[in-house]
Amino acid sequence: MELPLVVGVDGSDSSLDAVDWAVDEAARHGVPLRLVHGSLWERYEGSRPSVSTARPAGEVMAEHIVASGAERARLRNPEVKVSGEVLADDAVSALLQSGHEAFALVTGARGRGELAGLLLGSVSVAVAGRAVCPVVVVRGSERSRQGAVGRVVVGVGDSTESSDAVRFAFREAKARGCVLEAVRAWRCPAHEHADDPLLAVDPAHAHGERASAGLDDALREAAGDHPGADAVRRPVEGPAQQVLLDASADADLLVVGALRRHGPMGLQLGRVAHTLLHHSRCPIAVVPQRD
Repeated sequence: MELPLVVGVDGSDSSLDAVDWAVDEAARHGVPLRLVHGSLWERYEGSRPSVSTARPAGEVMAEHIVASGAERARLRNPEVKVSGEVLADDAVSALLQSGHEAFALVTGARGRGELAGLLLGSVSVAVAGRAVCPVVVVRGSERSRQGAVGRVVVGVGDSTESSDAVRFAFREAKARGCVLEAVRAWRCPAHEHADDPLLAVDPAHAHGERASAGLDDALREAAGDHPGADAVRRPVEGPAQQVLLDASADADLLVVGALRRHGPMGLQLGRVAHTLLHHSRCPIAVVPQRD
């Protein structure tokens, strides 16, 4: 049984962008699309009396949100199998639960009722920081959301944080038939100077070479799982957040890993992933990596 691509819908413009992106993604991978809306109307309006014919406004609204989203998806691509469901739970819990049996989760950057000044909605942050499957937050320019750039970027950090993200990125690039660019940021500590007589080589060159070797190691195994796919390796000097943010300006998708540790489930996002979720200029995929 194929796992569905699950997209959260709430009727906001951002969630409609997420539906459009998810339809295209489902078509690329040949998987069904499932729309999920978390609604707690029963908590606020009470259970419907068995003798009443009137339907609570919250129930009607929730069903309308899912139905209209499903219709939008079918109009965009009639060949994608679409289903929808209203879950009696808050949005975060509904999506996290759905993620246990999902190809990936997709959310918009901001939901209904979010404050105008927010860079990213609270639901998107919570889901990206806790889900057991990859989470894609749809943001950025229309060109990048439409996949018109022809480039997937993956940020490569330590192997403990990046291996699943690299595999996900290879799969995305192959499905899109586009270039995969693997980026690893590196920095030369200020105390290392090229004129230090104890250093046999230029320290900047040494750090760059080390970053390049790290890229080779990270990509080797994933490339073997995707014969015919290739990746451009790009070690870049600078802070990881800024390097990847710059790369997102000319990409269809930015992929980063997030280490998931055992124990209590709070938000488990590294500083880099958290920053990029708020500022990426294209859709961003956060791929969990088990410790």
